[in-house]
Amino acid sequence: MKTLRDIRLQIKRGSLLGFLQTPLGAITIMLIAVALGVVTIKGGIVTGLLLLVLMIGIPVVYGMVAYPLFGISCIISTAFLLFFILRLGVDFPMGTILDGMQALLILGFFIKQKNNPDWSMFKGPVATMIFIWIGYNLLEVINPWAESRLAWVYTVRTIAVITLMYFVFVYQINTIKAVRFVLTLWLALACIAMLHAYKQEYIGIAPAELAGMESDPLSVSLLYIDGHWRKYAIFSDPVEFSYNMVITAVLCIALISGPLLRWKKIVLVCFTVLMLNAMLFSGTRGAYVLVPATLILFAVLHFSRQIMIFSGIAAFIIAVMIYMPTGNASLVRFQSAFRPSEDASYNVRKQNQKRIQPYIISHPMGGGLGATGMWGVRFAPYSFLANFPPDSGYMRVAVETGWIGLFIFCWLMFIVLKSGIEKFYQIRNPELRMYCLAMTLVLFALNIGNFPQEALVQYPNNLLFYLAIAIIQISYNLDKKAQRAEIISS
Repeated sequence: MKTLRDIRLQIKRGSLLGFLQTPLGAITIMLIAVALGVVTIKGGIVTGLLLLVLMIGIPVVYGMVAYPLFGISCIISTAFLLFFILRLGVDFPMGTILDGMQALLILGFFIKQKNNPDWSMFKGPVATMIFIWIGYNLLEVINPWAESRLAWVYTVRTIAVITLMYFVFVYQINTIKAVRFVLTLWLALACIAMLHAYKQEYIGIAPAELAGMESDPLSVSLLYIDGHWRKYAIFSDPVEFSYNMVITAVLCIALISGPLLRWKKIVLVCFTVLMLNAMLFSGTRGAYVLVPATLILFAVLHFSRQIMIFSGIAAFIIAVMIYMPTGNASLVRFQSAFRPSEDASYNVRKQNQKRIQPYIISHPMGGGLGATGMWGVRFAPYSFLANFPPDSGYMRVAVETGWIGLFIFCWLMFIVLKSGIEKFYQIRNPELRMYCLAMTLVLFALNIGNFPQEALVQYPNNLLFYLAIAIIQISYNLDKKAQRAEIISS
């Protein structure tokens, strides 16, 4: 039997499992279980659940600060599952949890900087433009045309804080194994979303969820098209779902072109086909044009005989899908995406954009962050912009931050894509080169998708956007480090 001194030594060495296997450990577990039961009986089920959350939450908080890759995994997983959890009836501000996770990762970043200082991620054109974009959004608090400062408070946290995650990602994802792990997690979570979409399409939407959708006339008008419910899987809306399927399919296509084992490439081909098919369930026209547009850039950057053959086959299949006669509602909607002049909703958007142009020109700083959409209706319901539907990420930027903000945002996008293309040609390591290509294509797709829809305002795509920018820089840094090591060794 182990002595008390042995038990203390095990605890001191961090052998928690060994401690729990001792009689004292078993007694400790029993006492905790009894205490939890008594508290639940006295305080109710809510109190018991809060205690459980506290018991789990403290180790998670510590893990996110002390183990960055664990924290990054937590925030990506939560971003993917956020709205699915909310639809389960959890009455809790889950968005605040994501804000807290970002704060913990930033705290862990500064703590690690104290012991291992490295400020290189703050250098370069991409980092400079990100700082300019964050600074301009903070400056919006003094916008003389803003109707509400509270709308700025609620909006800036989802712009400035999440943008800072770029620096956390670049610093904390510092090995090729970490890059592999993060991308594998992305693929796994996207596959869960894809499978849920197939369940919604062929088995049906959950009765409680469907009842909630049918009770809201606005939801019915947006989601029920031609006798068919648009699917959104585990995300906030069909647009977010469809864009996530597109960028993950693009990621798969880029990985297929890299130095992977044959069985992995076969799995990725299956994922690509299934995700692009699931994308059709969303009924989001804006997503349909992203695939052929991104394939053009893919063919240009990764020019080879095999890629040209693949691109030609893909172009032929897409052309057949566009012009083939069909009675399938999803396919008809897909075809209409390539004939925008015949689309009534597209024409309405064009009219709205034309109508708002004089306002944008006369307001160089826009109407203030949060002036449109939910926060505009809540904090300034009688303002000119409160009920204006931006229907476009670029239009929202122009309306809320003015033509100055639009210029900064467009310049940021240009610098990011330019950096991705340049680094793709500079990186020597085939695997890292593949990751750089994949992220450049993802950014390109989101950039195009941000014109007809709002591609960067909702989780998880807004977080994945900055992750993609970071992985480009990470791939370049790791390759440069390997090249330096090779020169020294030789």
